[in-house]
Amino acid sequence: MKHIFEWKVALGHIRSRRHHAFISLITVISVLGVAIGVAALVTVIAVMTGFSTYMQDRILGTTSHILIQGPAAGIKDADKILNIVSSRNDVVAASPFIAGQALIKFEGDVTGVVVRGIDPASEGGVTDLSGKMTIGSIDSLDEKGIVIGIEMMRIHGLKPGDTVTLVSPSETSSPFGMIPRMRQFRIKGVFDTGMYQYDTGLVLMTLGAAQSFFGMGDRVTGVEVKVRDIYRAGSIAASLRGDLGPGYRVRDWREMNRNLFSALKLEKMTMFVILVLIIIVAAFNIVGTLILTVMEKGKDIAILKAMGATRGAIGRIFMLEGLIIGLSGTFLGLLLGLALSWTLANYHLVELPSSVYYVTTIPVRVKFLDVAAISISAVAVSFLATLYPSRRAASLDTIEVLRYE
Repeated sequence: MKHIFEWKVALGHIRSRRHHAFISLITVISVLGVAIGVAALVTVIAVMTGFSTYMQDRILGTTSHILIQGPAAGIKDADKILNIVSSRNDVVAASPFIAGQALIKFEGDVTGVVVRGIDPASEGGVTDLSGKMTIGSIDSLDEKGIVIGIEMMRIHGLKPGDTVTLVSPSETSSPFGMIPRMRQFRIKGVFDTGMYQYDTGLVLMTLGAAQSFFGMGDRVTGVEVKVRDIYRAGSIAASLRGDLGPGYRVRDWREMNRNLFSALKLEKMTMFVILVLIIIVAAFNIVGTLILTVMEKGKDIAILKAMGATRGAIGRIFMLEGLIIGLSGTFLGLLLGLALSWTLANYHLVELPSSVYYVTTIPVRVKFLDVAAISISAVAVSFLATLYPSRRAASLDTIEVLRYE
């Protein structure tokens, strides 16, 4: 109740623009400037958050939360590691794997691929690859079968049932000396992870087939681990290092993709700072509007002071006026930004080439904390813009103003 008078005067200043079209126009421009800045910030941050979430989901759907690897020659005691890992309450599942590089040949076409040997029975517990299959299933894999990505099938003209030749960089002895290992496989299925890099360059086969193909005997490259809480994967990985002892490399999903997620975080912060500058520019319009209002209302301010209004009350009137402009622009900007984000998320207006970008459409995700941070920043900038004009209004000399009226 104490400040109702100040609110009434501030609202009266904003509404009484009929005879002062220029100041009214500046007020509208101030509101629109803040609104455009907030809308742009909401939309861009939603896209950045959506892209980061999309990448996280796709990566965690294709690879495990934690990877345990041993020396370059491989791990012989995989069962021991599986027992240690599986005994933890914070671990959901674990599965051995083999990873290596090879060349795939089909009708004279040769391309490099990453070969991953998996245990079909336990792979579904650590990754979502079984849910990414569009043709066939991982369970159908045998010692002579492989599964390829959908983009590899399209680019090289492959189809299920085709026989391809895989060439390993490791060599084997023959009457003609050391030659690369070569073996024929039949395509048993096709997966679609939604990530171009995986869908063009990843080949899956059984663990036994990979051990034979790479000449690893009974060794494996490492063990994949899925944990209950992906955001505790780092601390769980650190704990596993202590449990397993020296000689093992334990990395969580964030460490394995540190460069990617660090770049996304930096880009998000950079875009936030750049777009806040738009709001700061709009705040200068608020400063100009309030200064012109102070000049226009000099007589009214003097009369209020003569009637007993304090310097603090006069200053608060113009602070409230600037905040009303800032809040109006922020509210309007939030509506515009959320509407644009919803449109991008539901109608996929922008199509991106999968060979260049990780995604084919712009992913959008609006987070409450992001919207709250944007709103608070816009209102804070608007408030700071009121400080100088309100101080100038509060310092007007009543006698000097009334003397020339």
